[in-house]
Amino acid sequence: MELRQLRYFVTVAEELHFGRAAERLHIVQSAVSQQVRRLERELGTDLFDRSPRHVRLTPAGTRFLPEARAVLAAEDRARAAVAEFAGARTRTLRLGTSTGLGSHLDRVLDAFTALAPDVAVELVSAATRDRLAQVASGALDAAFVRGRARREPSSPGTGSEPGGPGSDLDLGVDVEGVRVLPLWPDPLVAVLPARHPLAVGPDVELRDLAALPLRLVARRVNPPLVDLVVNACHDAGFEPVPGLSGGSLHDSLAAIGAGTAVWTVVYASQADRLNVPRVAFLPLRGAGLALTTGLAVARGGTSPAVRALLRACRAAADR
Repeated sequence: MELRQLRYFVTVAEELHFGRAAERLHIVQSAVSQQVRRLERELGTDLFDRSPRHVRLTPAGTRFLPEARAVLAAEDRARAAVAEFAGARTRTLRLGTSTGLGSHLDRVLDAFTALAPDVAVELVSAATRDRLAQVASGALDAAFVRGRARREPSSPGTGSEPGGPGSDLDLGVDVEGVRVLPLWPDPLVAVLPARHPLAVGPDVELRDLAALPLRLVARRVNPPLVDLVVNACHDAGFEPVPGLSGGSLHDSLAAIGAGTAVWTVVYASQADRLNVPRVAFLPLRGAGLALTTGLAVARGGTSPAVRALLRACRAAADR
């Protein structure tokens, strides 16, 4: 039994004329007659009493009519529910977030609220590869990601289209159907125990950290960050002493705060928000260590909400 058969049956029952029903349905009369006959065969009974002069409902047809209308009404309600959900979905921006955005995220959300006050923002936390995959599938409207800049970041939405050959950002992962628009640089700072002799200065040189074990996340978790720091150590003339890897950032900071002679790095924007009194956050003098934050969006067009988000990112970057 098909919905169109029920729709044809109800229309004929209301018109009591196959020709007028066909006109109302904007199809040929033979198609209406054929589908109603198939419905009758499936039900095993005639629904209409047909004669050259009139078309009337049989007792079975009279009994079946309210049930058919109920099914079609249920279809309408189902469509309306989906349409309502889709409408609500367009008023919600699902945004993947990256660790350590700090005040950048606050500024972006403030600017976005001013530009699109009727659009709610749902923040989603996931690994970089998962964020990109969700943008590609449409599960996320956009996502913040970080990568190594191959050249100076361009303004969001301008210049060559990142994400493929000639991309401005190297993310360490490759996901089809996504482009990445560079936004702003995120400098890195060193983290040391607050009582370490190197922690007394306003900053620290990278080569002064050569003797200390370096605690970083595993490379598979954040290839751009690990490659950036390790290559910078090589450029400074030393091979970093490997420290423990894995665990959360708070675990690493707790270990460093306990006086363990190790060091790590965090984003400067993140350090401003971390309240860890037993560690010191020191700029890396002359190292110029920074990753670039970008916004991953789906290729093939952006929604008005995503375009408003890009304008908000541009405003936040300018500030």
